[in-house]
Order: sequence, then structure tokens, then C-alpha cells
Amino acid sequence: MCFHFPSVLTTADFRALYPIPAMRALLHLVLVAGFLLGAVSLALRPSKWLGLTAIGATLLAALLGGSRVPLDGELSQGPFLGLDWFLLNLMAYTAVFVPLERAFALRPAQRILRKGWRTDLAYFFVSTLFIQVLTVLTLKPAMLFFDWARHPGLTAFIAGLPGLIQFGAIVVLADVTQYWTHRTFHRVPWLWRFHEIHHSAEVMDWLAGSRLHLVDIVVTRSLTYVPIYALGFSEGPFFAYLVFVSVQAVFIHANVRFTFGWLNWLLATPQFHHWHHAASPEAVDKNFAVHLPVLDRVFGTYYMPGRWPEAYGVTSGTKVPAGWFTQLRHAFRRANRSSP
Repeated sequence: MCFHFPSVLTTADFRALYPIPAMRALLHLVLVAGFLLGAVSLALRPSKWLGLTAIGATLLAALLGGSRVPLDGELSQGPFLGLDWFLLNLMAYTAVFVPLERAFALRPAQRILRKGWRTDLAYFFVSTLFIQVLTVLTLKPAMLFFDWARHPGLTAFIAGLPGLIQFGAIVVLADVTQYWTHRTFHRVPWLWRFHEIHHSAEVMDWLAGSRLHLVDIVVTRSLTYVPIYALGFSEGPFFAYLVFVSVQAVFIHANVRFTFGWLNWLLATPQFHHWHHAASPEAVDKNFAVHLPVLDRVFGTYYMPGRWPEAYGVTSGTKVPAGWFTQLRHAFRRANRSSP
């Protein structure tokens, strides 16, 4: 579909980075793997719907042109849906994290298609499909309302720093902003209504981190970008940070048993962040940092008891319904006075 409708379904800024022969080879590999794994699923699983879905989708793709599908239509810079961005992210993350979670599972009995996976996949789909909309909603406020804060001398100095120093400074600045934004979402009842959607996940794996209400995403990201934009960091270190935060946000939710020892003091790890999601009274409002646990140590919200949580989810007594649209609407209900 991306080959047939590139102007509508592909990300304008990334088209030049896609070597068409490589994309065709990747498409061919995915189609062959989808058909073979669908056949294996039919043979091994009592339920046949997953295998039939995989084989049916593969045959439909073959009828639409397969890996030799023509590249149709004029390319434009107009409004688009990031279907290509969703597919490439989905293929990359599943290729890395599904085997990783099977080989080093914290909870080996946890299934790949566990409870709530459809809801979390819907969040993953929406946030990547509407990448243009989210970029406008998160970057534009910083550029529109904080252009006055940019000083030519300071921005020139920052942009002239080595890329590695800029990257480290972005990580620190972003996490200080994210720490206090995150903590505010926990403490202010009407903001908690949006953030509790993220905490409603009762299972931790690579996909669980995608469960974020649109209001939560827009507010957190737009505030995070303000100091980065105002200080004038270069595009290279900024894009490197975007890749870093995307991968780390997935990793710290993963169903892996890595403990990392002393690294827990330096960088947020799965064990550190799992305690943030723990359904335990002693873990409520702890471990707010996204990257740097030292912030929690400084501000008194660090909690690492040397073991893993027993359960995850919301502890405020609120029942969060399942389903992307239902949760989107649920967050706009009247404030629950008992929320933390």
C-alpha cells in the first residue's frame, strides 16, 4: 500500500533515506517469513486464526504486486500518514525485542500476545501513523511561543560544541523537564486522569510503553522540546537523542531480567522503571526519571529494593477500561477526587 500510495502513506522527510531495492528486498523477506510462520502457526496452535490471518495477508499482498509492486503516484510534501514509519518500527522492534524477551524473560510464562496486546498495538499504531500531526503538536509550540528566548550568541555557541557534548546536554535537559512534568502528572488529579492510562498496563513488555494518552504525549514532548529549541542545539545531536529516547523507552518496559548492577545508578533500566509501574503502595510516586536515576535520588523519589515487582497496574482504585478509543474518552471523565 505504501508503494501504491507513497504521497499519502509515506513519511515525506524519510523518503530519500529509503533505498528502493533494499525496501523491495525487505518486503520480500517479510512476505516469505509471514507465509512460512503462518503455516507453522496453523500446524502447531490449536487456534488457527493467527496463521490464517498471516497467510491471507501474504496472499493479498502478492495479489497487490508483492515485492515487485510498482511505485505509483507523484511524491508530494503535503499531509501524509506515516504507515511506512509504523511498519518499519514494528518490524525492527519485534525483530529485536521478541527474541530478546523469549531468551531472557523476566516472566517466562508470559505470552507474546498477552492480555491487552491489541490495545497497546493500537497505541503504537496511532502514535507512529500520525507522526506528522504529533510532530506539529509537540515541536511547533516550542518554536511558536519560545522564539523570544533564543539568543543568537548562545545558540551559536551551543551549536558549535562537539556533537557528543550536545547529545549529553540534551539528555540532561530533557530528563530534568520530563522528571518534573512526569511528577506533575502524578500529583495533579486532572492530569493523572490522562497519565493513569499508561499505568493501567498490567503486563510489562516492549509494547507496554506505547500505552500513552495523546494529551500525555503532547504535553510531555512539547515541554521537553522547549529548552532544546531555545538553546539552539544542532539537528544531528537532537535526532540522535530522538533515536535514543525511542529505543530506551521501549527497553525499560521490556520483559527482560537484566539487572545491570551499578548501571542502575547511572541510567534508567528495566528494573528501575518496572518499579515505577508496580502495584505496590511503597512504590507509588517513585522513579520518575526517564534517563537519569540520579534525579530521583536528589529529589527523594528513588526506590530500588533489589528485587522485581510482583504485579503492575493502577493502585488508585480507578477501573480503566480496555481499548484505545475507550481509554481516550475515559481520560476526559470528571476528576476522581480519590486519585493520587
